[in-house]
Amino acid sequence: MRVLIAGASGLIGSELSRQLAAAAHTPVRLVRREALGTNEIRWDPAALVLDPSVLDDIDAVVNLSGASLARLPWTSGYRKEILRSRLQATRTLTDALGRAVTPPTVLLNGSAVGIYGDRPGEVLSEASTAGTDFLADVVTRWEAEARLAPEPTRVVMLRTGLVLAKGGALKPVLPLAKLGLAGPLGDGTQHWAWVSLHDEAAAIVHLLTSTLSGPVNLVGPTPATSNDIISALATAVRRPFLLAVPKPILTLLLQDAARQLLLADQQVSAQKLLDDGFEFAHRTPATAIAWMLRQP
Repeated sequence: MRVLIAGASGLIGSELSRQLAAAAHTPVRLVRREALGTNEIRWDPAALVLDPSVLDDIDAVVNLSGASLARLPWTSGYRKEILRSRLQATRTLTDALGRAVTPPTVLLNGSAVGIYGDRPGEVLSEASTAGTDFLADVVTRWEAEARLAPEPTRVVMLRTGLVLAKGGALKPVLPLAKLGLAGPLGDGTQHWAWVSLHDEAAAIVHLLTSTLSGPVNLVGPTPATSNDIISALATAVRRPFLLAVPKPILTLLLQDAARQLLLADQQVSAQKLLDDGFEFAHRTPATAIAWMLRQP
């Protein structure tokens, strides 16, 4: 398959491109400069510009484009960019799909478990209702844009959790853990919906040829709390897990980002993906972290 990727240079896009090539698929990058070669295509999502004719030679589209949630703090201006960047990229793609003579058969569009909000005591499936906070609103509107793809195209929303990778959400935590400064965030009992970088990309490759449509949770199969994940990281680098950061300090420093990223309780189920036959390489945070630390 020729797979067009928006966000190919990012953390997930880079690993996805590697796995696609290893499986004899051809990753094609969307770029915002002049294209260099047949495996790059220029677009301008800020201006909603993508030539629909370029899609005639594409089998599938994966949209991972959007401003990083890990950039902190979320100022008023950056909150607008988080939403705008996702809506513009998705609208540019669905519009081009609608105007293509032979549109790709599948659109795998980025999404996030942030749609569920803070839900302590619940097990969250794709059928669970959306939350009411900022991230939930962003993801709800993002998914609505993806659903505007034309009828022949199968649409999947990739509801991704915390990706365990050196360059991901653990990037600021890893050096602290190596210094022996890791510990609970708040009380640490909040569930984090985690997934290894390898399995995130492998699940996307799996969904290219699946029959699933609609939202799919891309999270690991074993529930884990914040304490489980950070203590596993501390253990892996042979350092203590002691220094707690109280909830009031986190919320004072990071405000909504702390409440919605670090302190939200989200026990998200991977059952839909499992029932579709996907096999996780990393079924626990400890095995995902061990793999992560082996990467260059």
